Amino acid sequence: MASFFFSFASSLILISAVASAQLSSTYYSSSCPKALSTINSAVTAAVASEKRMGASLLRLHFHDCFVNGCDGSILLDDTSSFTGEKTANPNANSVRGFDVVDTIKSQLESLCPKVVSCADILAVAARDSVVALGGPTWTVQLGRRDSTTASLSTANSDIPQPTFNLSALITAFTNKGLTSKEMVALSGSHTIGQARCTSFRARIYNETNIDSSLATSLKSNCPSTGGDNNLSPLDASTPTVFDNSYYKNLVNQKGLLHSDQQLYSGGSTDSEVTSYSTSSTTFFADFASAMVKMGNISPLTGTNGEIRTNCRKVN
Repeated sequence: MASFFFSFASSLILISAVASAQLSSTYYSSSCPKALSTINSAVTAAVASEKRMGASLLRLHFHDCFVNGCDGSILLDDTSSFTGEKTANPNANSVRGFDVVDTIKSQLESLCPKVVSCADILAVAARDSVVALGGPTWTVQLGRRDSTTASLSTANSDIPQPTFNLSALITAFTNKGLTSKEMVALSGSHTIGQARCTSFRARIYNETNIDSSLATSLKSNCPSTGGDNNLSPLDASTPTVFDNSYYKNLVNQKGLLHSDQQLYSGGSTDSEVTSYSTSSTTFFADFASAMVKMGNISPLTGTNGEIRTNCRKVN
């Protein structure tokens, strides 16, 4: 009987531990009922003011989750004793939208102090950005807590690079528990946003699997030397609309980045690209599912982490 109660108690502890590590769509229903509407209003206003901000906020969530999980670490500023992730190669002079996050956080702290995490703000803002630009919606799981540290080295090693070949892309996503199909779906986020010349210069000057007219037009804004920060849309067809044009571009060899075109280059992911290029419904459904799964990468929950009052620094 004693062993039964011991194992029963152990089971309860285990169940409790698992439950605390799970996220919930209703996490703020009672503690901060206006949290989601507050985030939505701020994101909608920011995207209406500048369409590109939608892509920037979506990218913040992605770059956050790929570095030690979805924990808000990308938002931390450097200090005299701490180096964050903002200066990592994939982020330097590239990630943006921090001011929008600051605005949202300030509003939420006024509504319900020390309740809504910065990591959750990123997850909700990513969804609301996609919706604001015509893309699908999904139910965001909530309850993440914020990290008290960040990792420059992990940001440099784990965030996929625009120079990656297909095998490296698949490995990078597999390492985060995401399948190659989910990788192709998530890459569809490149249907919005822009990239710097330095990210695609090698492709337009050296690669042959690129539409010649596209390459010619891109060279006018991206010279062989200089102009590193000049921007071009990742999807030249509909750069500010979240649709499936990205995949149609890949089929026509109009991917901007080397890593983009790798998804349709005679390899194992060609079939997914073809499927998404012909059906926005299929793409939208798979993208939404993959975003939920990505948002579940190693979240801090329960007593781990903290709720930052300022997303740029630990409490």
